[in-house]
Amino acid sequence: MRYNAAVDLFEHRRRELETVGAPLAARMRPRTLDEFVGQAAIVGPGRLLRRAIQADQLSSLLFYGPPGTGKTTLARIIANTTAADFIAINAVLAGVKDLRAAIAEAKRVRGEYGRRTILFVDEVHRFNKAQQDALLPWVENGTVVLVGATTENPYFEVNKALVSRSRVFQLQPLLPDDLRGVIAQALSDADRGYGGRGVELDSEAADHLVDVANGDARALLNALELAVETTPSVDGVSRITLAVAEESIQQRAVLYDKEGDAHFDAISAFIKSCRGSDPDATLYWLAKMVYAGEDPRYLFRRMLILASEDVGLADPDALVRVVACAEAFDRVGLPEGRFHLTQAALVLANAAKSNSAMGFFDALKAVGTERDSEVPNHLKDPGRDKEGFGHGVGYQYPHAYGDHWVAQAYLPDALQGQVFYQPSTQGHEAAIREHVVDRREAHLAAAAAPVDGPGGVSYGPANVGVERWVERANRNAGQRLQAVRARLFSRAGVQRHHLVADLGTRTGFLTWEALRQAPEGGVFARVTDPEALRRLTEVVEALPELSRPLLGAWPAPELVFDRVVGCDAVAGDFDLLARLPVASEGRVVLAETVPRQTQRLYDLVAPEGLDGALVAAWAAAEERIYAESEDPRLGWGPADLRAALAAAGYEVELELELEAEAIEVRERLFSRWWEGAEGRRSYASWLGESLTDAQVSTLRAWSRRAWSSGPVRWRRAVAWVVATRR
Repeated sequence: MRYNAAVDLFEHRRRELETVGAPLAARMRPRTLDEFVGQAAIVGPGRLLRRAIQADQLSSLLFYGPPGTGKTTLARIIANTTAADFIAINAVLAGVKDLRAAIAEAKRVRGEYGRRTILFVDEVHRFNKAQQDALLPWVENGTVVLVGATTENPYFEVNKALVSRSRVFQLQPLLPDDLRGVIAQALSDADRGYGGRGVELDSEAADHLVDVANGDARALLNALELAVETTPSVDGVSRITLAVAEESIQQRAVLYDKEGDAHFDAISAFIKSCRGSDPDATLYWLAKMVYAGEDPRYLFRRMLILASEDVGLADPDALVRVVACAEAFDRVGLPEGRFHLTQAALVLANAAKSNSAMGFFDALKAVGTERDSEVPNHLKDPGRDKEGFGHGVGYQYPHAYGDHWVAQAYLPDALQGQVFYQPSTQGHEAAIREHVVDRREAHLAAAAAPVDGPGGVSYGPANVGVERWVERANRNAGQRLQAVRARLFSRAGVQRHHLVADLGTRTGFLTWEALRQAPEGGVFARVTDPEALRRLTEVVEALPELSRPLLGAWPAPELVFDRVVGCDAVAGDFDLLARLPVASEGRVVLAETVPRQTQRLYDLVAPEGLDGALVAAWAAAEERIYAESEDPRLGWGPADLRAALAAAGYEVELELELEAEAIEVRERLFSRWWEGAEGRRSYASWLGESLTDAQVSTLRAWSRRAWSSGPVRWRRAVAWVVATRR
């Protein structure tokens, strides 16, 4: 169906009749982004997808999410917004013939009018491999821009080549407030909803509809429609009570597909809850799967695996008890068999845990990689060739010794000292741990004098060059900044859809990493220096328009950030922190050098040879800079930063770390300190407030000689801050 093609009068009338008779969920489908409710993470102000739709610069897209979250609606909004031709097909009904017809139409429009065609494929995962392959060449050469919608994980259900050429957006179930907004729209819209009828919805009824809809807007509107249409009007008012709402939607729809993501995610959560010894979570995930109709025998199979993989020898009886529960279930069946499911799950959740059985896979790997796998001579079978080859000679029969055990080598020579079994400290296994370790040491000692040839213990290769690398890293400012950036973003926890602000930059040091980590969101870089703004603007203009960060002294008023990062960006301007537009639960992550506790220049020069009084006056003059300066960049400490963030409504975690590195004070750095740069006051002028010009000249010459002789050890104090908006 093409949305922007001319249609005749009869076709127009047919669509009008379809709209009038359509279900409420279809009639209330949003037509513009302003009407769209929810999914702020991908279509909120400043987000990549919203910018792309508004700019009509779409590339191929895949919308992935559960039913009723807005996938098809977003496609319809694109149809209403784009200047391109728009063709929609449903993969459940369409075949290769329909695809060919759509491609032929797209080629015609491109050839005759030079317009692009957007091809929307609903339920795209229903196309088989041949159908998806038939679509691929036309997506690749730009004949069509694909917009696909799917409830299944596209990384598993959609051709990998199509996925690689598309940007995937994952839609989440709608939040309760979003669903209440959907109800408000339906009850107020006189043309498409019930705004022209007297409908009163009790708050308890609305809460029930929202709760049981479980994030599905379509299910919510279907239930609301049923409630309104089956409730008689009294004095022109249809009142929807809790009882009516409960009749309209009685059972929560649980998203669960036995062959899809919901199935695998739910069983994964169940296994991890058992492994993590959380019986409450274990019962919840078990109940969710049983509620959705999962095969109990499948659940028992997974629990039998877990009993050996994650419980193992820490509680050997756990496997026996799970087997007993499985056999009891086979005899009893449902519904009473749910007691046996529950008992088996609780046995595993409460059992001591050990994964020492995983040692088998280490042994399996060794078998595939080690070179000498020959059985040691004393372990070989002596029954056939003991006389000829001496097989079995030297073997010591354990039962001939006390405790029915004797120390001897059992591994191949190349694997002596290799450890596969690591007994845990839990439950039954803790009792055998010391026993195993002692005997392992005895076996290794016995292997030191092998029966048939030299043996040895296997060790990993040395980490060559580590010391040189560490030394080089300590001297390399670029690598230090990379480490700072990595640490900042690790603490920030940026997600792909986030709006991120770089609090202050001259080079884009953090901006480029933010662009990489939030490709579906957006990035703003605060640049206050005009020359830096000019340079960065030239750089970003080389990027595609939708991938560019916003640059400027302050963000657009509609932007509210999920994450803010900064490295030496605040510089004492605490008012900046109070003005930041940060979302609730948003995070500000900073690495700020604390001037009050940073390196002093007077402390980099050995005082021997200088007049003692001058040395003391020098130290006092420099300390006065930080104690009495009116420059906000110089006089603050960690407590000031913490207080400023707390006053701005943040919950603050602050760590003060002391760093030191060797630096070369070359002429350029020396001049910047003593003569000033970039509009900042010089060190000499600060000292001049307390010392004479002659004294300042003496100290300048003295420090030049001292610092030219080699590196100096520079210390700094860095405040690492993670502040969360509450």
